[in-house]
Amino acid sequence: MSTYVHGCTKDNYHIIKLDKTWEKILLSARAIAAIDHPTDVYAVGSRPFTQRAVLKFANYTGTTAMAGRFTPGTFTNQKQSCFREPRLLIVSDPISDHQAVYEANSVNVPLIAFCNTDTPISRVDIVIPCNNKSTHSIAVVWWLLAREVRRIRGEDTRLHQWSVLPDLFLYRDPNEEEQNAEEVDDTRLEPVLPGADIEAAETWGVEPTMPVGSLGDMGIAAAGYGPVGGTAGGWSNLDADPTETW
Repeated sequence: MSTYVHGCTKDNYHIIKLDKTWEKILLSARAIAAIDHPTDVYAVGSRPFTQRAVLKFANYTGTTAMAGRFTPGTFTNQKQSCFREPRLLIVSDPISDHQAVYEANSVNVPLIAFCNTDTPISRVDIVIPCNNKSTHSIAVVWWLLAREVRRIRGEDTRLHQWSVLPDLFLYRDPNEEEQNAEEVDDTRLEPVLPGADIEAAETWGVEPTMPVGSLGDMGIAAAGYGPVGGTAGGWSNLDADPTETW
């Protein structure tokens, strides 16, 4: 992998040459588009943060996705019900997907792999250098590969931007989504004016300032809620008979 490394930072992090990554993406896209039947191309991803990208890639390119645990003997044991004969294999990480890499090498299936700077590439035919341990990096590379495959096949054109965003290939942690939902609920429960002091005990304990006797002027009895009789001086007499009709 030294040919794909530009240099090293002070913190001992290797910098990958992006021009090499782009060249390998184009080469891999040509190899995938050259297969007559897209379903004979298998995309493998066993890690949780790669499974969504693998499924999306297979959906938009018509290939076959194998997300999750890889069953040993899928490519070599013909007695298994899940036996498959791929013409091309794409893996997210040769280390975590070592069983698929070993079986593909045993039956002479060409292999495309996303490789980090510490990944063994002895059994890989086409190396795509990238950070395959990052959720964002692996999602973007799968998205770029799917876009180039569609463009080479003629399904999309380079004159227009692909309507599918890389966010659809990005892994979403269920725990983080639940935490974000709880934070949103907490913000909704906060008062509109957080600086205002609402003292319910002092406000509700104040005695009424309107004298009881003045209720008669409003047409309300002082001892109840019935109409007040003989309140001619008030502005509202509820017991007065109507003198006009509609």
